[in-house]
Amino acid sequence: MKSTLLVPLICLSASVAWAQSGRSVSGQILDQQGRPVIGATVVEKGTNNGTATGGDGRFTLRTRTEQARLVVSSLGYATQEVGADGEGLSIKLAESSTSLDAVQVVGSRSQNRSVTDSPSPVDIIDLREVTTKTGQLDVNQLLQFVAPSFNSNRQTGSDGADHVDPASLRGLGPDQTLVLVNGKRQHQSALVNLFGSRGRGNTGTDLNVIPAAAIERIEILRDGAAAQYGSDAIAGVINIVLKTSVKELTANVNYGAYDAKYRFDNERFDGGNFNANVNYGLGLGEKGSFVNLTLDYNKREHTQRANVPVGPDGLARREYGDPEISNASAYLNSKFALSDKAHVYVFGGMNKRKGDAYAWTRKADDERNVPAIYPNGFDPIITSDIWDASAVAGVRTALGEWELDLSNNFGSNRFHYGVRNSLNVSLGASSPRSFDAGGFQLQQDVVSLGLTRNYKTVLQGFNLAAGAEWRREWYSLFAGEEKSYRNYDPDVTGGSQGFPGFQPSDVIKAQRDNFGAYLDAELSVTQRWLLAAALRFENYSDFGSTLNYKASTRFNVTDFLTVRGTFNTGFRAPSLAQVNFNSTFTNFVGGNAVEVLLARNNSAVTKKLGIPSLKQETSTSANLGFTSRLGKSLSLTVDGYYIKVRDRVVLTSQFSSDDPVIGSDLQALNVNQAQFFANAADTRSLGLDVVLNHVATFSSSRLSSTLAANFNDLTIDRVQTSGRLAGREDDFFGPREQAFVKASAPPSKINLTFDYQVSKFGLLLRFVRFDKVMLRDWDGEPMRYDARITTDLTASYALTPHLQLAVGSSNLFNVYPTLFDPQRTETGGAWDPVQMGSNGRFIFTKLQARF
Repeated sequence: MKSTLLVPLICLSASVAWAQSGRSVSGQILDQQGRPVIGATVVEKGTNNGTATGGDGRFTLRTRTEQARLVVSSLGYATQEVGADGEGLSIKLAESSTSLDAVQVVGSRSQNRSVTDSPSPVDIIDLREVTTKTGQLDVNQLLQFVAPSFNSNRQTGSDGADHVDPASLRGLGPDQTLVLVNGKRQHQSALVNLFGSRGRGNTGTDLNVIPAAAIERIEILRDGAAAQYGSDAIAGVINIVLKTSVKELTANVNYGAYDAKYRFDNERFDGGNFNANVNYGLGLGEKGSFVNLTLDYNKREHTQRANVPVGPDGLARREYGDPEISNASAYLNSKFALSDKAHVYVFGGMNKRKGDAYAWTRKADDERNVPAIYPNGFDPIITSDIWDASAVAGVRTALGEWELDLSNNFGSNRFHYGVRNSLNVSLGASSPRSFDAGGFQLQQDVVSLGLTRNYKTVLQGFNLAAGAEWRREWYSLFAGEEKSYRNYDPDVTGGSQGFPGFQPSDVIKAQRDNFGAYLDAELSVTQRWLLAAALRFENYSDFGSTLNYKASTRFNVTDFLTVRGTFNTGFRAPSLAQVNFNSTFTNFVGGNAVEVLLARNNSAVTKKLGIPSLKQETSTSANLGFTSRLGKSLSLTVDGYYIKVRDRVVLTSQFSSDDPVIGSDLQALNVNQAQFFANAADTRSLGLDVVLNHVATFSSSRLSSTLAANFNDLTIDRVQTSGRLAGREDDFFGPREQAFVKASAPPSKINLTFDYQVSKFGLLLRFVRFDKVMLRDWDGEPMRYDARITTDLTASYALTPHLQLAVGSSNLFNVYPTLFDPQRTETGGAWDPVQMGSNGRFIFTKLQARF
């Protein structure tokens, strides 16, 4: 007990001793032309104390140390350190001292292009600000509640998707958003999502392998960009920028838990989430060389939400909730100067994740149970062992007036399944209870060369970029142990219950090559008018070539109003996992177990049925919007968009063994149902993004208010069938499967945030409204998840100049989605993974140190 009281007593003593040492500092940040720099970061050196400039470039900050120093930074400008000499400071930021140090914002290859200069909408999310003031700990959940156009939901009872959260932009699929790290393509996860209400049939990039503690900012380009960056960028691009700070140590310890509800016991809290991380940057020499390192550990425990009202058929699952996950990461970002005109950069990291997720319940009298082993039935647990690694090395150098960037990027994701608390019925009472179920791996290697040159004397400036990229990808699927898949008794079902292991017939090794070349140009016709265009050619060894283009413009009508627009074509190559995945697994339809064959695209089965080889998805999209500064402290951006996707790759509906056309083929394979990947759908999205910011400064305090919203309507224009299944649209990709695609994002998500700072105290209040979501149950009946509003509240206090404590709650009022009969849902619980999740109120505390 004494040791428990010691830490808060020390913190309290330090707080009292520190007392009122700070003073108020205010000023304005300008560029070299005297224009205000909006959104510049102003941080008191060596502390957690910081703020950002408003629409007029002004800031107010109360210091916490004697003889305080301010570090001022903004995209495209050299970081500047100044003394905190009181009120009325005027600080002019210079552009980066050398072009090689200049900053690119995603969506433009022009150096020093600011967000407000961009012809495409770009969100910049400062991770230092977000992680300090919110309860979410991983990148997916951070973005889910900060960026309205971004959606990610944790799933349960969805096999591998329980362990890797699918995420998307603007209501499209997880694989239609390209992810970059420091501007370089990040590899995808090896997992293809088969179940759950998010990302069905899609692959995607696992954002949670990169710890938030290693990230300086996240840039979200809300616009098609395949002509600039290649495959996947149909919905947009997420660029994760790693930290470059030096001579600074930051450490965080966070813990939170859910206010438990719908449990079978009397536990008051569950889902405990512990996170600890440390980041340190070391400066090397006088030419900007540095090494920045991050270590991060996160442990998330199970939640239990199965004790809910049920229909006449009872519970489908006795264990329903978030999986247990442990996540350990190490990340590096570094730069080594070779000369004033050249440097080498190296970055990347490794992530190790282990997960435990509950599968559907096998009851005591279930034919798939052996009562001698489990007299009360059992709840299988699907385990994951995931290794993810990436490494990027490159050199940037000046070649006359050109800048050259040559790099090599390697990434790997390996997903290994296990099953425990299970059995193989065909082995009877001698069956083992744990199994190695096999898994899969995806790797990529990218060699890229880019050249950029800025012609300052061509009109008001002309930026030209050209480059080429070669990429090789490998996909492999490896089998589990024999007892995980084999049937030793033809009168019963074989294989490990919960997740049957991959069989030798599933094993495959595949690879493909891709070559791309691009040309990218931006012309400032006048100081007010920008024109931009991009052209990209790609050739894939497995399906051929594609040519895409993008045109965009931005015009400053006045100093306070800018209009912008883009038009582009795009594409997404089907992933190697979608082309080559093959498995026989157990699914539940209305609570009944059935064996399902998911046949790989180029298998003898799909060829016999006339399912064509997968080809690339193609898209046409347009964006039209404006940005405006309404007075000195109010800014508004509005962007409308249109996205048309043709030949979208989807996972078809399941065909049963009594099907009049292909039933005999399935019976010969001894499977009850089968499904495939196919270019089966054309979709059309219309949407609107709105962001309104206001900053109010007072004598010693500051209130930042943000209203951000995404409105999105996705329709399915056409379902295309083929082969022996031609003309059977509702059977091939029926209303239930279509509903999952349409529900990738709610029709609208609105975020209202108030961030108040006074002296050592901070208060953040956030409301998020998730619109209704429509799904269909196993009988095809509609399931309407009504709109919900969640409330987040965080209070923070600076205990010392270097130590800050934050406490708060996410979903303060314990709001849950609409309840349904667990026998009707996709997941076997009372909720599908929609909107804000189904765990209720989360209470947390954070202790943050910065030296």
